[in-house]
Amino acid sequence: MKAAASGPHLTTQTNQKGRKTMPKMKSHSGAGKRFRVTGSGKLRRQKSGLRHHLEYKSSKVTRRLSGTEEVAKADRKMAKRLLGK
Repeated sequence: MKAAASGPHLTTQTNQKGRKTMPKMKSHSGAGKRFRVTGSGKLRRQKSGLRHHLEYKSSKVTRRLSGTEEVAKADRKMAKRLLGK
């Protein structure tokens, strides 16, 4: 049985005796699709600008935008929090 807790990503649960337990942190489903954690703990993301108007972009640009990149230092804390890490 689950009930809403104080935060948007928290759930309060009850144990077998009916007592409430500490809330669990839920990971953000959208963040899970956008970020990947490497074996060393770094966060990787796709580069932006590779979804639309590709026929007008040079091959040089599309090659540069392919692959993944490390998440910026300013965004790491929030991304890790959304992933529940």
